[in-house]
Formats: sequence, C-alpha cells, structure tokens
Amino acid sequence: MQTDEVLDLLKDVADEVINPRFRALADGEVHEKRPGDLVTDADREAEVLITAALLAAYPDAVVLGEETFAGDPSLMGRYAVAEHAFTVDPVDGTKNFVHGSKDHAVMVSETVGGEAVRAWIWQPQHELGYVAERGGGTWRHDAAGTHRLHVPSAGSGGGDGDGDGGLRGRTSRRAWIGRALEGLEPLTLTWVSCGIDYPKLVEGEADYVLYGSAAPWDHVPGSLLLAEAGGLLGTTAGEVYSPRDTAPPGLVAAGSEAAFEAVCRALAASDLG
Repeated sequence: MQTDEVLDLLKDVADEVINPRFRALADGEVHEKRPGDLVTDADREAEVLITAALLAAYPDAVVLGEETFAGDPSLMGRYAVAEHAFTVDPVDGTKNFVHGSKDHAVMVSETVGGEAVRAWIWQPQHELGYVAERGGGTWRHDAAGTHRLHVPSAGSGGGDGDGDGGLRGRTSRRAWIGRALEGLEPLTLTWVSCGIDYPKLVEGEADYVLYGSAAPWDHVPGSLLLAEAGGLLGTTAGEVYSPRDTAPPGLVAAGSEAAFEAVCRALAASDLG
C-alpha cells in the first residue's frame, strides 16, 4: 500500500466506526480489559478493519494490534522476531475518547527487520494527520495542505535554549507530576495519548516526555515521527529505542539528542522511581 493509502485507510475507518460513537457511546459499548483499562467497541471494530486491510496487502506480515494482543499475548513474541510487521493502535487515548475528549488518535507503524520504516497518526476530531517515512521526513497533513516538520529548538517555550533549564517536560506517570529533575522545570501531565503527545513534541509544545510503559503500538509510530523530525526516543538507561524492545524500563522522548542526554543525566541523579 502506498503511504497515502494507509493514511486514507485510517481516515475511512475512523469515519466508519470511531467518529459516529464520539460522545455517543452506549453503555454496552465500553468494557474493561483489566480494572481501569478501558476498551470500546470502536477500538475493536477499528482494529479488525485496519488489520484486514493490511493483511490483504501484506499477507506474510505480522500485525500486532493492541486489542488482538489482549486476547493472544503470544502475538508479541511473533512480532518481536518478524521480518515484516505492523503495529495497530485503533483508538489511542481510549479514556479520553470515552470521556469525550478530542485528544485521541488512530496509529499504525510498519517495521522491516526490526526497524521502523513508516508511521501514521490520524487525529480524527482534530482532523490532523502525521506521517513519517524512514529517510523521508515527518509530514503534517491538515486543511491547508502537507507540511514537513522539524522539531524547534529545545527550550523555545520556557528558556533561551542555551542550557538545560529551559527544557519543558511532561510525563505519563501521574506520581511524578509537579516534581522536577535537577535543573529542569517541574513535570506536567502529557496529553494522555501517545498519538497526541508525539506530534505535540515534534511541534515544540514540550521538549521531552517521560513514559513508564512502552507497548510497541504506543511508541513505534511516534519514535519514527520524532526521529525524522530531528528528535530522539530512548530508554531511561540512555539507549536508543528499538521497536523490538517490547518491555524497556521506561522511555525518554526528546526533541534533540542534547535534550535526551540532559534528561538522562538528570534522571540518573534523581530519586524518581
């Protein structure tokens, strides 16, 4: 499938099964996979449609869908060794979706030999698309057209960019909100959806984001968007993120290598745990 065809697929699926349920979910359409871990009929139906289209085009690929994995955990092992694979997050930010927030997204990534080669994020309520190809840049699709993105200078919203003190950080770990790494600004909450977080980071609305969990469907798409725009996703141990690392201890998404290194140094010296 051509890159634009996959983005069109995500738009079509959102129009078919996600958007009609936005702020209109029936009681029987919201479920719990585990206590507090929500899934909706929109998640499940969207994943089925996206997976079917990808497998029709690439019958030998492994498709790691979040909801399929919930019913078949062995799928993760097949994904981790696959030569050709896709990740699918049908409604990233399900809690936001359930509570009527526009901050949710549909995400897909493609890996070859364990390396991310293409990534797609569609934000249906914002009508924004983000697409990245390895070596081809990161692009935003909106009503005005298609625009190539580059991460702005670190600290552009909170400092002069010459030191670490201007770095604005966000985190998905609610226990860390309000705490500050040495020399950096206090952490604030992410947008609670990786499909919103990574585009916000690429567009300069934060300088780094700390994550505690790292499912591939959440982070492989954003890792390529970030890398192709000049940023970096790595582990809290300072290593570059790999799509085949299915359970890293934590992740640092940063707008530049310098910001990544500064945050990792600050984390190593901190008592955050």
